[in-house]
Amino acid sequence: IGFSGQMHGLVVLDGDGKVLRPAILWNDQRTVREAAEIEERVGLARLIELTGNRALTGFTAPKLLWLRRNEPDVYARIRHVLLPKDYVRYRLTGERAIDAADASGTLLFDVRRRAWSEEVCAALEIPPEWLPPAHESTEVAGAGDQAAAALGVGVAHAGPASVVLGTSGVVFAALPAYAHDELARLHVFCHAVPNTWHAMGVMLSAAGSASWLRSVLGGEPAELDAEAAAWQPGAEGLLFAPYLAGERTPHPDPDARGAFVGLTARHDRGALWRAMLEGVAFGLRDSLELLRELGADPQVGRASGGGARSELWLLIVASALRLPLELTESEEGSAFGAALLAGVRAGAFADAEDAVARCVRVRRRIEPEWDYEEGYARFRHLYPTLKELR
Repeated sequence: IGFSGQMHGLVVLDGDGKVLRPAILWNDQRTVREAAEIEERVGLARLIELTGNRALTGFTAPKLLWLRRNEPDVYARIRHVLLPKDYVRYRLTGERAIDAADASGTLLFDVRRRAWSEEVCAALEIPPEWLPPAHESTEVAGAGDQAAAALGVGVAHAGPASVVLGTSGVVFAALPAYAHDELARLHVFCHAVPNTWHAMGVMLSAAGSASWLRSVLGGEPAELDAEAAAWQPGAEGLLFAPYLAGERTPHPDPDARGAFVGLTARHDRGALWRAMLEGVAFGLRDSLELLRELGADPQVGRASGGGARSELWLLIVASALRLPLELTESEEGSAFGAALLAGVRAGAFADAEDAVARCVRVRRRIEPEWDYEEGYARFRHLYPTLKELR
């Protein structure tokens, strides 16, 4: 059985392996104070150097510090720390373990060395014996969802990028060698392929923006797409800032806010829908540009996620990224990637690259069609302008 799991969540156990409290998940934002404390204790530059990331509220370590401050009785009883998928494995096998890809999202892992960071644990006063042994994903340790999903669409090495139009939006690229962004505008994690790394930009409201706008406007997605297609690219100057739940890349700001800018009396439901699709595409472009600065040079993107069911959105994203997009036969990216990794350990494949070569098939390719450079240039002014208005 191969596992993929949501990253960053915290499950705490006592000495008998009993859960001490409900899990605190990746999207929980209660740890703003603790994230700042981590950057102060370790030093921001040193934290980024060791973990490839700055301290964001969604990560695991801030949750542990929150428990220490707010639930000291629970904290005093902790003997084991697991991530959600690893707790499921523990219940199935009785074995505590984690993979390097998922461990990368804890802020307690030395991403370059692919091992727990004694320095970070000491600075945060977190006992390292609480942490499970770390393995490579091909040892049937599973993988974080994004690493597994990328493998499931064929991103096993530097080359294609994974472009995910899920509730959040992700642009993911395997790196030719370990590197990190000194400003931590990108996440850098261990890949599920042994001894490789990846970087990814994450926007918090991709298909989430579509779900929200549909709840406001009404209508079925196909109906809204048809109305949006009646508008020319740019929707006569209408822009959408997709910061409905704060943002991560390239603006690590939980207080970022969304907006429509440039509304006129001519704009209708279709124009709003098109501007939203384009705004999300521009947010993904922000991530792609940072990946290129870090040394990734994808020539094609492999699209997945619920938003990839929209023909119009795929064409908009391909055009905004100036990157052809491909769809693979399997639509179950994370689960498929986890199955491929389990297949490596079971002997069905020689390694992860062999699994991808034999099992991942491209079924469609979408070429860029429209020029969005002027619109993207205008979009890049939205975040700083909106920030000044708070």
